[in-house]
Amino acid sequence: MKIDIGIDEGKRQNIAKGLSSVLADSYAVYLKTHNYHWNVTGPMFQALHTMFETQYTELAIAVDDLAERIRSLGSFAPGSFKQYMELSSIKDSDEVPNAKTMVANLVQAHEAVVRTIRPVLSQASEASDDATADLLTQRLNIHEKSAWMLRSILEDQ
Repeated sequence: MKIDIGIDEGKRQNIAKGLSSVLADSYAVYLKTHNYHWNVTGPMFQALHTMFETQYTELAIAVDDLAERIRSLGSFAPGSFKQYMELSSIKDSDEVPNAKTMVANLVQAHEAVVRTIRPVLSQASEASDDATADLLTQRLNIHEKSAWMLRSILEDQ
C-alpha cells in the first residue's frame, strides 16, 4: 500500500538513507560501549562499568527507535554487520585498550554520531518531517551529553 504521510517519496527515501547511517553509527557506539563494559579494568572499574552499562542500555533502545523510524518512512532498516560497517563513520577495533583510551574512544564515537545526525536533521526539518526531526534532536542531545560526561572523566583538575 502506498505511503501518504505528507512527505514526498524522494525526500522520505533520502531521510531514510541518512537515518540508516545514524543507525549504523549508533549501533557501532552500542557495540563499542558494551565491549568496554565487559572489558574495562583499573581503578575506575566500578564507575566506568556502571556508566558504560547505562549508556549501552540507552543505545539499545535508540537503535530500535531509529530502525522503526526508517520503516515508518517506507524503507528497510539495515541490520547486518556488513551493512553497518559500510554505513558507519566509526572505525571498529578488536583491541582492548586501557580505561582512559576506552573513554577517549567513546568520546570520539559519540561526537561522530553527532556529526552524522546534523545533516539528516536538516533534511528532515526541510521536509517538515517533524517526527524524524524530533527523534534526531533527542539523539543529538543524548550523544552530546554522553560525550561531555565522558570527556569530563579525562580532564585533569
